[in-house]
Amino acid sequence: MTKVIASGKTVEDAVKQGLAELGVSRDKVEIQVLEQPSKGFLGLIGVKAAKVELKLLPVPEAVPQRVEPAAHVPQVEAKLEDVAAKNPYEEAAAFLKEVAAGMGLDVEVDIKKQRDGHIFNIAGEDLGMIIGRRGQTLDALQYLTNIVANRYSESFVRIVLDAENFRQRRRKTLEDLAERLAGQAIRSGKEVVLEPMPPLERKVIHAKLQNHPQIKTYSKGEEPNRRVVIMTK
Repeated sequence: MTKVIASGKTVEDAVKQGLAELGVSRDKVEIQVLEQPSKGFLGLIGVKAAKVELKLLPVPEAVPQRVEPAAHVPQVEAKLEDVAAKNPYEEAAAFLKEVAAGMGLDVEVDIKKQRDGHIFNIAGEDLGMIIGRRGQTLDALQYLTNIVANRYSESFVRIVLDAENFRQRRRKTLEDLAERLAGQAIRSGKEVVLEPMPPLERKVIHAKLQNHPQIKTYSKGEEPNRRVVIMTK
């Protein structure tokens, strides 16, 4: 990923959010303010968040120097071999453990290979801190973990984080919610608009109701406030 669009209460908050998503410092990006924040009427109605776009700056090419090949080529080759030897999944797991340690947690990461990627199952105590409210912290860590892994891989890799079987439990909760709100839409004859959800959770709602004989769904709005709408056919 070379750019992100982030939002926040202030421009500075939005920039910090974008830097966290990219996993880089401010001097590594070009920042463009897309929308200034506004307080709205009486500071309560029509509040609008700041929105910024962060683009990764190109890595400057090193200035070639005239050196004796025999003295320097072996050292360069050794560094390249060292980078190539690093396993992207082990580096990503090490990153996770380091972040957890910063939160005061001692965790283990079990790596399982699947057809479309790898699952990192996090084990330990007090994992509620890593999961966060409705999995928001887990999703943020998953995003950063994928960035770390892909820095050490020549081809794209995909990692899904899980802790205490949260993903399966959350999926069941969302599927139950989809059925309940579909019934509500049928009874009332009105659209039911869900709260903002990340793409993967919206996908669960759509998938659950895609074959419903009386219901159809669609998404509206912009990230991170994109929502699922459930309505009758």
